[in-house]
Amino acid sequence: MSSPANKKLLVVQVAALGAAFQDRLSGCKWPGMVFNSIDTVFPALTCTVQASFRTASAASQHGMIANGFFHRELSRPLFWEQSAAQIHGMRIWEEFRSQGGKVAMLFWQQSMGEDVDILLSPAPVHKHHGGIIHDCYSKPADFYGRICGELQRPFSLAHYWGPMACTKSSQWIADATSALLADREMAPDICLTYLPALDYDLQRYGLDHPRSRQAVRAMISQLDMLVKTAEEEGYAILIFGDYAIDDCIKALLPNRALAETGLLQTRNVNGMMYPDLHASRAFCMVDHEVAHIYVKDPVDLKRVSNCIGELVGVETVLDADGKKEMGIDHPKSGELVAIASEGCWFAYPWWVGTHEEPEYARHVDIHNKPGYDPCELFWGWPPGTVSRNRARIKGSHGRCVDKSVCWASTAPLGEPTSVIELAVAVRSWLKETT
Repeated sequence: MSSPANKKLLVVQVAALGAAFQDRLSGCKWPGMVFNSIDTVFPALTCTVQASFRTASAASQHGMIANGFFHRELSRPLFWEQSAAQIHGMRIWEEFRSQGGKVAMLFWQQSMGEDVDILLSPAPVHKHHGGIIHDCYSKPADFYGRICGELQRPFSLAHYWGPMACTKSSQWIADATSALLADREMAPDICLTYLPALDYDLQRYGLDHPRSRQAVRAMISQLDMLVKTAEEEGYAILIFGDYAIDDCIKALLPNRALAETGLLQTRNVNGMMYPDLHASRAFCMVDHEVAHIYVKDPVDLKRVSNCIGELVGVETVLDADGKKEMGIDHPKSGELVAIASEGCWFAYPWWVGTHEEPEYARHVDIHNKPGYDPCELFWGWPPGTVSRNRARIKGSHGRCVDKSVCWASTAPLGEPTSVIELAVAVRSWLKETT
């Protein structure tokens, strides 16, 4: 079945494509594309922004308040869970698809179980005695194998996250996207794809390092290929960023402050200090420059707010009114939300000496660590472990204070001023095709 009005759209969401890259992108020879800047959403984090675009709504409505959230009934934070059911609200393509439009989603977060026709998402299997079986979840079930055969290589999870994360991850996704659009049998009408790799070296080295400039060149090359494929296959194309990276120099340790005041409890396991979130009165779930603070008893709110707010490098601590003003007043949010000052970011550790660090601190372990850990982007010591040296991190994001992102499109989407308005414009454009 052909798409409604026979219109097709490729959406390319590029990690860390801040407004600082606007001039460089405008210099590329991509007909019909003029790059402008728009405001992102708060917090400016991958999962939150992608959920906001998919639903044309803020975190207070769709509920993806960070790259994870604290499950109060489990007393456990879970990061990077991939069920689409975590995101509430009508998708911007829903009416288009109900009219016969075919939708694909490649490597977007929280995509498993999404109401689309074609899907690819990393889905490794962790073996009982260590190690990982690298695989991707796909819909149809044979789609991943088909793409691997066409590209003559599988997707490498090691290139997607960890010390070996690099531009090869985005290159594989870009190649897979191009192959899908050119496939006369499977090609969708709308394809949402994600290029993650610019983010890695910007976090490792900051904005102006030679490695970061090299990552920008690789990203431009990947976009060039996608723009050409879209043009050849009759697709309009939309490119937009999710957040802008800030140079940073200081890691903040809110959980250590909570532990020192007795608000965060720990348990000793063979000399390693693990958080006891069942007994703790407060816990800080960190995510780049933003931290959700979960407080069990309202009587502790002022004490916790003062404890975190007095840390040098904390810009503000949002209470209920502040969360509402910032569009993050959702039941999944912490009772308080802290925002780091420019140049600072939040790290999750609560222990003091390295001999007390939990076993997972030494490994890539995005699901068990109770907060985002950018140190996983570096190798550590002894060999085979990841770094625990927070001073190595030079870039972060999340604040979205006076920070804009890039966007450009060959589809007539008007002049949106925010990512949410951009999503509304896409939904309206799709309605015009029905």
